Amino acid sequence: MPSTFSVPAKIPVLRHGRGAQPTVRRKVVLYNPRSVFFTMPLGVLSVASNLDSARYEPVIVDGRLEADPVAAVLRQLDGALCLGVSVLTGAPIRDAIAVSRAAKTHFPDLPVVWGGWHPSLFPTECLEEPSVDITVQAQGEETFAEILDRLTQGRSLEGCLGCSYRNASGCVRQNAPRPLRDVNAFPAHDFDLLPVERYYALKGKRQLDFISSQGCNFRCAFCADPQVYGRQWVGLEPVRLAGEIDRLWQRYHFDDLNFQDETFFTRSARVESIADELLRRRLPITWAATMRADQGERLADSVWRKCKESGLRRVLIGVESGSQDMLDRIRKDIRLEQVHYCARQCLRHDIAIIFPFIVGFPGETDTSVWQSLDLAKQLRTLSSKFETPIFYFRPYPGSAITAEAVANGYRLPRGLEEWADFDYVDSRGPWVSQEKYRLVERFKFYSELAFKSAPRWQWPLQAFARIRCRRDWYTVPIEKGVMQTLAPPTRLS
Repeated sequence: MPSTFSVPAKIPVLRHGRGAQPTVRRKVVLYNPRSVFFTMPLGVLSVASNLDSARYEPVIVDGRLEADPVAAVLRQLDGALCLGVSVLTGAPIRDAIAVSRAAKTHFPDLPVVWGGWHPSLFPTECLEEPSVDITVQAQGEETFAEILDRLTQGRSLEGCLGCSYRNASGCVRQNAPRPLRDVNAFPAHDFDLLPVERYYALKGKRQLDFISSQGCNFRCAFCADPQVYGRQWVGLEPVRLAGEIDRLWQRYHFDDLNFQDETFFTRSARVESIADELLRRRLPITWAATMRADQGERLADSVWRKCKESGLRRVLIGVESGSQDMLDRIRKDIRLEQVHYCARQCLRHDIAIIFPFIVGFPGETDTSVWQSLDLAKQLRTLSSKFETPIFYFRPYPGSAITAEAVANGYRLPRGLEEWADFDYVDSRGPWVSQEKYRLVERFKFYSELAFKSAPRWQWPLQAFARIRCRRDWYTVPIEKGVMQTLAPPTRLS
């Protein structure tokens, strides 16, 4: 059954005198669904910050901060212009559906707009859910602002770039994409819209999340970014970026800045300028960011040094595989020697690294999996500050490998309910045998225990774990069973 909402909606039009500004600010409620992470909701914050404050009053509700998210949203919806929901593939979909359906039940004419990764990949499929009226694809700041303007004026969404919608007759329409806009054209994020101190408390540290760029230039076949952003990248200009960080520090007094960019180190000259600006301002902070191994190799040693001096404490470098053949197949476009180079540089400059790996690609050989485990072990032994999390490949919608898998008979989830059960950490594809799964899970446990900084009571177990890793002996995992019974691993999505 289609939603009771149709475009144009039954939204009161704001009355203007000739050349006058609207006299009423309309509330716009933005919801960030529940998940197990406490990263600040930068997507909804960016969209909210771009709205004209003279015309709109954005209110952000984060389901992770609420005992009853549905009730928290409903309290804000009376008189609202619309409800916007940021939706990631996986478990957050279930929460997004619950909130959207409750909103429609209590406010049948209220437009519900979904944005984020899942609606970007499934723009019209999401509209099969009756409680969703509009979806936004890719960069949402300008698209969402135009949607609001059209709603206030009672105009159709026909021709509104970057969105899909259900029209007045109930037919689903998908508009052309909106070109990627330079992020320097957008205003600074208004963190006063968030309860910043609550995120500090939940994280257990005064860490502010920040995004300084959008998109990615690269073509990795396991990633949906090339489809969503068309291999484009836009970043904040260094002087502006550093100025914003300075003002945010004066306001929120954070100790650490966590850049959430897809690829922060995309432009080495920009990175050097950012480091120079941070050094000039002498902010008493550390920072962390994402880096590709090829970007790290191209970074001059003097820039590595400046980054460290400006507070760089950790980089995240996606290795994905210890097999060069597999790296070439998944179009990662890096070489293993570049990974080792970055490891040496980070050791030299005392910078921590997270090296994520992916195993279980369709058709991946046992040899390839062992090469990944061996490289992960090599990197972990270099420093207790090096981490090597291992994930299983799941056919993420929009990626080239997924298209290949589907062509070969793999069935993707169908409908939002099935996508809500899609999990990236604990699930594996049909290409991973039970035997291989047990091997990888045991390796993950013992390599983590063997090389982490551990409390004194774990030292005997840690010594035994190192022996296991040295000999690749992962059978009869008694310690693993005991420790995971005492502290079950968190299910992530």
